Amino acid sequence: MADLHKRDLHGDPFSVFRRWFEAAEQSGEPMANAMTLATASADGMPSARMVLLKGIDDRGFLFYTNYESRKAQDLLANPRAALVFWWQIQRRQVRIGGSVEKISEAESLAYFQSRPRTSQLGAWTSPQSKEIPGRNYLLKKFSEMERRFGEDPIPCPQFWGGYRLIPDRFEFWQENESRLHDRFELLPEDKTWRIRRLGP
Repeated sequence: MADLHKRDLHGDPFSVFRRWFEAAEQSGEPMANAMTLATASADGMPSARMVLLKGIDDRGFLFYTNYESRKAQDLLANPRAALVFWWQIQRRQVRIGGSVEKISEAESLAYFQSRPRTSQLGAWTSPQSKEIPGRNYLLKKFSEMERRFGEDPIPCPQFWGGYRLIPDRFEFWQENESRLHDRFELLPEDKTWRIRRLGP
């Protein structure tokens, strides 16, 4: 793989991310859209978990969850988060930090309706992050939801929807020989992005 240079990152970091993301997908990277989402509670306790990137628009990065989950409670108290993508085949990592906001109900509904019916039922079934007595509880609740909705369209739960992380920092990292990796940070400056090379 060619060295990563500052000139390769000029312009919009969203465009750079899309190029890297497409390269990861084309290389056969399993679940290239898997990302670590890190949040912190009101008292500063960090928490991280794997979620799936479900879209990129001109403002940020989209993911979906239960609004009563631990991550959602963290974001309610502290609406900032970080994302990490790691693509083993490409030997690349992207770190993104920024503020987080809920997307509109219409956007959440449109995505919810695009999901498989079993996933829609799953959203109604699981009290995410809450203690449950066992797996049978979930299976029973899932069957209840199947009976409840029958063949009717399944509405999007009020407690489920999407978030958008609006970046104010990008970091692009690419493996290189002798652990002298290429690492660049991009920060907003006026209407563009300032690029800094960092020690690996």
